[in-house]
Amino acid sequence: MRYALLLNNPEPADAGITEEDMEPARAAFDAYAKALENAGALVTVDILQPVAASTTLTLRKGSLEIQDGPFADTKEQLNGVFVIDVPDLDAALAWAEKCPTAQYGVIEVRPTAVFFADGQWRNSQ
Repeated sequence: MRYALLLNNPEPADAGITEEDMEPARAAFDAYAKALENAGALVTVDILQPVAASTTLTLRKGSLEIQDGPFADTKEQLNGVFVIDVPDLDAALAWAEKCPTAQYGVIEVRPTAVFFADGQWRNSQ
């Protein structure tokens, strides 16, 4: 079953973390991704650019609204997504616990659905 590990944490600049301070974190994420890959669990990973690079779109009020950055002003932002394929939620939680983000942020673990060529969405079981 596929799960998305949604990494939510403060942006490094907001937390006063310098580029030099990021080197150990990058090494930790590299080791984590390699461990997932070696276990055959890694489907994909996307680490997102800083939230300042985002553009947000909505039609909620009946007309198109586009703005730079996120709509919500929060202390934590979605900063990356690991998609893993593991037997069950317990295995997904075990991998999430090993993710470096767990030490300073929050990881949302969510099952995914897959779109098939026949036009149907199905759980990724």
